[in-house]
Amino acid sequence: MKATAPPAKRRRGPRLAVLALVFCSLLVPIAFLFNRFPAGECPPLRPRNTPTDLGNAGGCAPRIGSALCPADLFRGGLLFRGMSSSVAYCRFCLYVTDERPQQEIDLPSFDRPGFESGGSGSEAKRGSAGITDAKADAQDAPSKISRSNEYSHSFIDSDRSRVSTKPEGIVLPPPKIEKPVLPPPKVEQPKPEVKPVPVPVQKTKNDRGKAPRVQNADDVEKAKACQLEFGSYCLWSIEHKEVMRDAIVKRLKDQLFVARSYYPSIAKLKGKEALTRELKQNIQEHERVLSESIVDADLPSFIKVKIERMDQSISRAKSCTVDCNNVDKKLRQILHMTEDEAHFHMKQSAYLYNLGVHTMPKSHHCLNMRLTVEYFKSAPLDPDNSPSHKFNSPDYRHYVILSKNVLAASVVINSTVSSSEDTENVVFHVLTDAQNFYAMKHWFARNSYRESAVDVINYEQIIFENFPEFGTQQLYLPEEFRVFISSLERPTEKSRMEYLSLFSHSHFFIPEIFKNLKKVIVLDDDVVVQRDLSFLWNLDLGEKVNGAVRFCGLKLGQLRNLLGKTMYDPQSCAWMSGVNLIDMDKWREHNVTENYLQLLRKFGNNDDEASLRAAALPISLLSFQNLLYPLDERLTLSGLGYDYGIEEEVAQSSASLHYNGNMKPWLELGIPDYRKYWKRFLTRDERFMDECNVSP
Repeated sequence: MKATAPPAKRRRGPRLAVLALVFCSLLVPIAFLFNRFPAGECPPLRPRNTPTDLGNAGGCAPRIGSALCPADLFRGGLLFRGMSSSVAYCRFCLYVTDERPQQEIDLPSFDRPGFESGGSGSEAKRGSAGITDAKADAQDAPSKISRSNEYSHSFIDSDRSRVSTKPEGIVLPPPKIEKPVLPPPKVEQPKPEVKPVPVPVQKTKNDRGKAPRVQNADDVEKAKACQLEFGSYCLWSIEHKEVMRDAIVKRLKDQLFVARSYYPSIAKLKGKEALTRELKQNIQEHERVLSESIVDADLPSFIKVKIERMDQSISRAKSCTVDCNNVDKKLRQILHMTEDEAHFHMKQSAYLYNLGVHTMPKSHHCLNMRLTVEYFKSAPLDPDNSPSHKFNSPDYRHYVILSKNVLAASVVINSTVSSSEDTENVVFHVLTDAQNFYAMKHWFARNSYRESAVDVINYEQIIFENFPEFGTQQLYLPEEFRVFISSLERPTEKSRMEYLSLFSHSHFFIPEIFKNLKKVIVLDDDVVVQRDLSFLWNLDLGEKVNGAVRFCGLKLGQLRNLLGKTMYDPQSCAWMSGVNLIDMDKWREHNVTENYLQLLRKFGNNDDEASLRAAALPISLLSFQNLLYPLDERLTLSGLGYDYGIEEEVAQSSASLHYNGNMKPWLELGIPDYRKYWKRFLTRDERFMDECNVSP
């Protein structure tokens, strides 16, 4: 038996070499992480994930430019104000140069999470209309909004060249502007010319006499996102926005931002205890001065000394070798906190705004209470002097008003009578609720309006006694819905917000209440009549029921998600309440009330008042399908309750003014330029108005 040879000895050299290579390979990424950025340069941090459109480049474009620490971006301005679009969209992009033409540079935004913005080109081609009940929702927030129509950065305003993106105090290097290279004709075919379609009633601001404001695509998206969340508060806040005029306060805030960003890094350095205490003291003094400036407009006389001290402290802090990453993180934290605080104050302001527009002023409540008490204290009216024989006679001209506001109803009646030549055969029927019935009765008993007669009716009592099967016994005023409209033919145009005013559930019982009348004119209580409406009584509606001003900015086809599968013409225009001529005989002949009850069972939910009021939109539009008689668009000018762009000449030349929207003329939040038309017909020298301090 042969002996086996001993195994050969393995060499350790290759194994050690492999281990050394593995160890070196592990050190390379670590060295790369610690040494990838030169000293003093900020890393190009990715922006936080926000729903804001990241522009055509899809994010932070790595354009070579001046590398700035975020603290340097605060010098001379607030939070990237005046920076290029790459900073505006990406918030923390390292490079700030932008080679696009200056008129296309976007201003920074304060977008919040949850906003919809941006969209592809295919999405921008689809028109949409978003609806929400503006009266029923105290928060003025839409429940069902279609946001398919978005805008890209190719949006170009006709007058955008006048936009300046550099506010005073900011010095930026001039951007490198390259001449755009036009594509050859074969690549981009010219689009066919689309003739503008005139929109009746709801005219653009150009048609109303004022030029539109210059806005770029980002401004349009910010305005749309704001209106989607806060409604008409955004329009009000834009008009009442106060620009910071005090340059000293602005300088203090800028210094405070920079000092706060450097303070944590300086506090960690050894041997910089004195500078740390100095920075902390200056920060506290700046905070105290800014808090006092909110209460007292006069700044202390030694404020310039404090500014110089802070400048010296900031200069000493910048001369120290600090980690730029820490400064960047601190600035980002301050930015996030400032944005959160700004959004909190905006939500708070929007809540107070909606509270103001949806509640009755204290002086008006006092007036109602005084009138109610005086009604029971005073002697009953003489029935011999009562014009009750006119109330049910079809030989007179009858106007119907649904209102819970004494002053609003009186202005509608006074303006109609003052604009009419013959008032002897005019009768007004004011339908109100039980709470305001006695105040209305006493007011119109104390005040007369030429030869016209006023009949105050307790709507809830009549429905309860005569029509208990109807179920909806509560009085509902005309419903207003906030609508966002986008052009199907011109998808690149910005969407606009309109308030669509329609009949409420109570309107459909008018023929049941006035069974002897053949024709009536229904007026909203936020209408001011400026011309004689006698010509409406001579109109022959034919087989139509409702004579109304059409609103062709909104087609029924755009509301298919709300209208359901009911048969209707998708090209039919919507219509507006305000001034409506109703043929009562044709109403009964076409069984409009019965059709309304069928639609109510389909769309309404009697257990939920919000759903019931929201159902007024599809019910009103479908109930008068093929029964609408279009009136002249010059009959009513709507939008005086939300649109600041109506010219005075246009308002004065209109036959009637409709204050649809949240900013009613009897509120302090009403648009001041339009309140004068309403105040003109307000009753003067009324004792109870003076006692309740009702200021017209």
